[in-house]
Amino acid sequence: MRQLRDKAAVVTGAASGIGFAIAKRLGAEKMRVVLADVEADALERAASELAAAGVETLAVPTDVASAEQVEALAQRATDAFGAIHLVCNNAGVFKGGSSWEVSLADWQWTLGVNLWGVIHGVRSFVPRLLAHGEEAHVVNTASMAGLTSNPFSGPYTVSKHAVVALSEVLYHELTLTGTHVGVSVLCPEAVATRIGESERNRPGGAAAAATPAETVVRDALAQSVAKGLAPEVLADRVVRAVREKRFYVLSDDEWRRAAELRCEDIRLVRNPSFAPPSA
Repeated sequence: MRQLRDKAAVVTGAASGIGFAIAKRLGAEKMRVVLADVEADALERAASELAAAGVETLAVPTDVASAEQVEALAQRATDAFGAIHLVCNNAGVFKGGSSWEVSLADWQWTLGVNLWGVIHGVRSFVPRLLAHGEEAHVVNTASMAGLTSNPFSGPYTVSKHAVVALSEVLYHELTLTGTHVGVSVLCPEAVATRIGESERNRPGGAAAAATPAETVVRDALAQSVAKGLAPEVLADRVVRAVREKRFYVLSDDEWRRAAELRCEDIRLVRNPSFAPPSA
């Protein structure tokens, strides 16, 4: 999708981090931007900042884990701006710990946002993108964790692997049926965001005291995020991928090499290697 100017985009998880950077970058391309996030106050601040920069915006508080709320988001976006051309299913949370110790509620919360949020986005927006008949694109945010398998991050890793798979399936479906809708899957490495503070948005508040395994992975995440990429770098990658109709939007660091090692393990039918990226 080469031309972005005057077209409309929807970004979930848009109140902060990668989502806000994407929304701001799209606004700089003179797109009209619908921002969605579960944090209503932060969402209003984000929308106000974009509006002050001259971006035509609409803020819609949305819990992407709810099919009804995502459908309402799609309808409000369409009512406000007509045809939607770019959808960024970006909202995400993190939960770690030993796979057998993470509570059922935390598995459900993480999969609800990270995976079901994307599923709901696909189900609500793709039919609308197909119906208006104009060139359009879907960007699903996964993670380099969706191409690797690191211990003590089961809910997050499982959800991101599923987002990669869903995106690949969607790409094949839309390509083989000759549609005008492109797909990209964004797989960031460590990025300087507040994902380590995801529990601020957990329904019912923070979970019980962290287990030792969860504490270890949370500390490691905090260190990675502290020296991670600026979200704006990811926003630039997204715009380039949409313009180039490029599916995989990957890192080019130790995370990329870890993903290549996993592919090699599969090709050679050997047991999984453990070579965690240092950042």
